[in-house]
Amino acid sequence: MNRALLVIDVQESFRQLPDWELVSEPDIVGQVNRLVSLARAQDDLVIWVLGSRAGSGTVFDPARGYVRLMDGLDRATDEPVLVKSAHNAFTTTNLHQMLTRRGVRELTVCGIKTEQCCETTTRVAADLGFDVTFAIDATATCPIPDLDGGSALGVRDIIERTRYALSGRFATIRTVAELTGTPLR
Repeated sequence: MNRALLVIDVQESFRQLPDWELVSEPDIVGQVNRLVSLARAQDDLVIWVLGSRAGSGTVFDPARGYVRLMDGLDRATDEPVLVKSAHNAFTTTNLHQMLTRRGVRELTVCGIKTEQCCETTTRVAADLGFDVTFAIDATATCPIPDLDGGSALGVRDIIERTRYALSGRFATIRTVAELTGTPLR
């Protein structure tokens, strides 16, 4: 087992946000489950990561009850769940040690948000020497408002920018269909 699938922040917290109705990938759970099935068939490690901001009073505060995997995700009981408090999945968890101990050198990243926690985890992983595949259509994001009052950056632009930023520098970009060898049903 020298590969792992990292499922980043596919958690109920996001469904509570007002912009969730504008999400780029409404079937994020289905897309992630396709990758999970592939990983298990190849005897790859599957690691689930949740984002948490304890004491914040937001939907990312565990006390609110939303820091849990989204309903419908197919997690096996023996697959680890890590809780992070940083944007990337490495800094505030033992992920690096877990991967190193198991001899993992290749990662596939999927989850929420494309440009934030998924991209940041990918960049850190590449810096740590992992070969990373970024499952672009198994990530999801919502429009980003312009804090200076301009128009929001749309989801297609966000995903395209992430593709450009990561491809060939930090990761190989693939779709779920390319990874699984099967088209979306």
